[in-house]
Amino acid sequence: MYLTVLNLVMIKVQKSNQEVNPFGGLNFISKSIKESMISDIIDNQLGSRGSRATYSYSDIFTALFMVFYAGGDRMEDIDENLKDKFNDVDDLLVPSPDTIGKGLIELTTEKEIHVNSEVVHEYNDNPELNKLLLKIQKELRLIESDNGYILDFDHQFIPTDKYDSKTSYKKKNGYFPGIASINDLPVYIENRNGNSNVKYLQHETILKIFKALEEEGIKIDKFRADAGSYIEKVIKLAEEYANTFYIRASKSDYMREEIMSIDKWELVEINNIIVEVASVDYSPFKGAKTYRLVIQRTINNEEEKQGNLFTNDARTYRAIITDDKDMSEKQVIEFYNARGTSEKIFDVMNNDFGWSKLPFSFMNQNTVFLIVMAIGRTIYQWLLNGISKVFKSLSPKSRLKKFIFKFVIVATKWIKKGRGKKKLIIYDKRPYEQLVRLE
Repeated sequence: MYLTVLNLVMIKVQKSNQEVNPFGGLNFISKSIKESMISDIIDNQLGSRGSRATYSYSDIFTALFMVFYAGGDRMEDIDENLKDKFNDVDDLLVPSPDTIGKGLIELTTEKEIHVNSEVVHEYNDNPELNKLLLKIQKELRLIESDNGYILDFDHQFIPTDKYDSKTSYKKKNGYFPGIASINDLPVYIENRNGNSNVKYLQHETILKIFKALEEEGIKIDKFRADAGSYIEKVIKLAEEYANTFYIRASKSDYMREEIMSIDKWELVEINNIIVEVASVDYSPFKGAKTYRLVIQRTINNEEEKQGNLFTNDARTYRAIITDDKDMSEKQVIEFYNARGTSEKIFDVMNNDFGWSKLPFSFMNQNTVFLIVMAIGRTIYQWLLNGISKVFKSLSPKSRLKKFIFKFVIVATKWIKKGRGKKKLIIYDKRPYEQLVRLE
């Protein structure tokens, strides 16, 4: 049975003139950021916006993050949907969307342009913002100097029809940023235009990443990447800066010959599937250096029984090149496959933190947005780690939507006490009082 208009009119309603904030959880977020060193780190790293500027970079960043922490997905939501709610958050400064946009654009750096085989490649790196990203992650102890980490590297195509975006091999306009990550957090981002092959000058990108991590004292134990990083110069960098590396190997005639020479395969179970695995010594790039090639082969199903063009048999082959001599083949494959969880970073950044809706017209301006929102994601993880210890309906892996429903959305009201003090009234039974006393 559906409610009719008449049924709805007959519902008894009692109105109140009390002004409550339905996003009361933002008060705790604002206070946490204010009492941390985050704002100081931002302003010390990026400097002053000038004596005539009303808002600092930390004010602009915080306001932008609050838009997303409240469920918005673009900076214009401040004026259109959230301004009165933000004005009720204690000590939160609320710049206009234009001011936020202007502040971000101030942080742009020039694009690099390279021409190769008549293809114009455009790159944009922003060293200061990438350095800021790492500094905040270290300050919040999400990454620490004395640990050895797994570093993942991948490119993500972001479709967008911006003024300078170019067509990729996916036949869509967009950008193709390279993203390095640790513990499911982006730690370094370099943007490139959609028409650039991911292999082109990738070793320069990887070197920037390793150098930036080294400057912050962050050590890399293992490096993982897909076949786009199957480049001799990248492998040499991985050997120099990481203890071990694991890279998907591209197929070649030489690889096929090595695979066909294997006469002993081991049956193992990986992801509930029985596969055959083996290892061979492998010297790619016509060099003298020998690495370990770990191969997995799977018998094709009935619909795929036609011959594999690579080996002319009814099997699918995948290979990983590594300098790890200790892990078994099964362990190497499972470890490499775990990088699939790091690829969830793109889903989180696209859908929770605005990467799918880039706000600016030019690539270098959108690079700023990508990195700044990675900082917002970092702060969110820090908040979530602490809040989930009290709010058992949340976990350190909860997505932003769940966080908003379970924590941010709560009715609150500030009341004045004696001597100008204020007290936050919370209209809810959830344990906010266990987090911090707001007054």
